[in-house]
Amino acid sequence: MIDTDSVKSQLEQMRADCLSRHERFDAHMKRAGGPLAQDFAEQAVERQNDEVIGNLDEIATATLPRIDAALRRIGDGRFGECTDCGEAIEPGRLEVIPYAETCIGCAEKREQNAG
Repeated sequence: MIDTDSVKSQLEQMRADCLSRHERFDAHMKRAGGPLAQDFAEQAVERQNDEVIGNLDEIATATLPRIDAALRRIGDGRFGECTDCGEAIEPGRLEVIPYAETCIGCAEKREQNAG
């Protein structure tokens, strides 16, 4: 049996982390809008840092709705149920990805259909 209270706390912390990461990205981009360093090598590093931070923000932004959906499933009493087939999601999968919405089999089917 899954301890949904524990998972809910974990998801809420993950949600707060995603929001914090997004706020830091916004603050970084406001600072990054200033003049570039005079040194071309330093400019390259600044641009690379902007790209990495932007990628991390994209991941956080994409993860947030999945976390919110998992929190709704906890509230609805459907947490741990695959949204595709209705079967139980493997506990090991939920330990690794607590916001997982599908079982491994359905996730693999989605990947095959997408690729």
